[in-house]
Amino acid sequence: MRAPLPTPSLHTARLRLRAFEDADANGLFALQSSARILRYWDAPPWTERSRAEKFIAACRRMEQEGTGARVAVDRVSDGAFIGWCTLNNWNPDFRSASLGYCFDDAAWGQGYATEAARALLGWAFGTLDLNRVQAEADTRNAASARVLEKLGFTREGTLREDCVVNGDVSDSWVYGLLRREWQPSSEPVPTP
Repeated sequence: MRAPLPTPSLHTARLRLRAFEDADANGLFALQSSARILRYWDAPPWTERSRAEKFIAACRRMEQEGTGARVAVDRVSDGAFIGWCTLNNWNPDFRSASLGYCFDDAAWGQGYATEAARALLGWAFGTLDLNRVQAEADTRNAASARVLEKLGFTREGTLREDCVVNGDVSDSWVYGLLRREWQPSSEPVPTP
């Protein structure tokens, strides 16, 4: 069994990344139950609030099992919960992990996903001795593709018809970022 991996607490100019708390359940449910927000997601929107509690419990299990970190993202200016970012499937043998994120539609187009993911990647490359981070994006989700490309990810291929959600079949692009390609921003890398 792996040692626990404490969820980092990170700060950027506009965001605070932190461990999920029970009080986040309502905001998380509002986010994950929106068909608009999840239109390119690999699962349907949540219909039961209990899913939020299970998600938060899964975040804590991930921390205890040492398999990655999933952080809530708050906007510093008003303290609002605007989404989450995750680095999961950490494999210390392969020195690899997967990146994911989900943000409220009111936060779209403002660079928050890029800023949060950059902070989490900075922590991950510095803490987990990663060689590779992988991410996937629905081929219809141009905004998510732009986020990954701004972070330095390279599109490596297409998973054809890899998702079927409510009968809707979609393809996904696979992106990879290698340690030697990682370029932290000029902004100081947050420390845990």
